[in-house]
Amino acid sequence: MMSKYIRPYFFDPMARLAKWLHQRGVTPNAVSVAGFVLTLVSTGMLAMGTLFWGGLVLWAAAMFDMLDGALARYANQSSKFGAFLDSTLDRYSESITFLGLAIYFAYKPSSQTELFLIFLTLIGSWMVSYTRARAEGLGIECKVGILQRPERLTILIAGLLLGLVTPALWILAIMTNFTSFQRIYEVYTQVGRLPGKQIIGD
Repeated sequence: MMSKYIRPYFFDPMARLAKWLHQRGVTPNAVSVAGFVLTLVSTGMLAMGTLFWGGLVLWAAAMFDMLDGALARYANQSSKFGAFLDSTLDRYSESITFLGLAIYFAYKPSSQTELFLIFLTLIGSWMVSYTRARAEGLGIECKVGILQRPERLTILIAGLLLGLVTPALWILAIMTNFTSFQRIYEVYTQVGRLPGKQIIGD
């Protein structure tokens, strides 16, 4: 939701950078992998407790996540595998980021609340992605929701940079799961408008 208001401000800088990278033979998939490597670096920093700097590196990784799409559009190199790779690395990136935070809080006294919130956030994040993928597998578009991935990253990075990690985790834990229920309801209403459509579970 938030991303549709923020992303337009990045279109021109990303387009110029995409042109520069394309002229040097860089591919969108290479950018996706580079962003994932930055996320690995950020995860290590978070696990060691350097939350501010880990947040900065995570912000850089988020910029790469926007850049791979811009480069794919500019170079006309969009592909099914590229989309698959990007989505898969996004899921890994989000999971290992919270793993880094979990490691950090595991060694802090009285941090059971934060660990519980991280667990709830991961459940919500996975379900937000799963509900969309499952809906699209049934031929139903499902992109609704307050807290999609750009919003989740924005809240987490802001919490890391401002020293407000616990409040950020509270927001993420509640609103990711709320978003997944928004998508469940969206699919329910869309199916209700399709008479005779049968859905078989796993």
